[in-house]
Amino acid sequence: MACLYEYMPSIHYLLWENMRRSCLALHLTAALLLSSSVHLATAAPAATADAAASAATPLVIGESFTIDSQALKEQRHINVYVARAWDTPPDAPLPVLYMPDGGVAEDFLHVAGLLQVSVTNGTMRPFMLVGMQNTQRRRDLTGPTDSAEDRKIAPVVGGSQAYRAFIRDELMPEVKRRYRTTGETAIVGESLAGLFVVETYLLEPQLFDHYLAFDPSLWWNQGALPLQAADLLAKGKPGKRSLYLASSSEAGIAVEVQRLADVLQKQAPPGLQWHVEKMPEESHGTIYHPAALKAFRSVFKPQEPARQ
Repeated sequence: MACLYEYMPSIHYLLWENMRRSCLALHLTAALLLSSSVHLATAAPAATADAAASAATPLVIGESFTIDSQALKEQRHINVYVARAWDTPPDAPLPVLYMPDGGVAEDFLHVAGLLQVSVTNGTMRPFMLVGMQNTQRRRDLTGPTDSAEDRKIAPVVGGSQAYRAFIRDELMPEVKRRYRTTGETAIVGESLAGLFVVETYLLEPQLFDHYLAFDPSLWWNQGALPLQAADLLAKGKPGKRSLYLASSSEAGIAVEVQRLADVLQKQAPPGLQWHVEKMPEESHGTIYHPAALKAFRSVFKPQEPARQ
């Protein structure tokens, strides 16, 4: 059973990843076809009628820039969305939520939408979202592994240390240079991105203030992170941090999340606020959005106004 368990998470991951990429491709294709069909349907009447219709223009919800990364030896594309409340001054500094899988064809748009509606309806504080578009996702979001099955998911794995250096030494300083920020930071991710979030908290807890990981792939390297968590927590520097974990019905992931929760129950460092949200009604493919909604309302909830 142990060998079967070690093998199954990789199979599940590959199936889910292929399905996810296929769905994204279908969504993009559908959007392009819809855009084309609307344009074609309106083009003919406009040519014969006197009514003037403006040409279609891009719908802009944020901005993007690139970084020539020395840590990763490649150019990286960054997407930014600012979610302000109606009474937030336009020049007010904001906390920053960083997210791997932050491309427009990845998770950026639906997470930006959650920020927009949550800030607007007052269930979370204003935030800036910084999405990091992937180039080699399985390389960047995984740590070293001794498992031959893990190494089958991509030609190159185990690049999380370099990816963390890119965020720490290149991306975060660039965000501070370009935008007015408060200094408060958070990171959110699901699946392999959730694995990266947990690994970062255990190895470099000072990097962010808040860590949000949904269905993290803690089966990686035969469940090494949960097994090493006690020792890593003992070595870490105590500080005011928050860690929010969520797990779905995916058994191979839920058991590892629970294993990490058991360690936290016994020896969470001083100053750490942590929470595990079990969501068995969700699958690995559906958990991100509902888990993020709950996490944002919990971790980023607005401060109650002081009583007079």
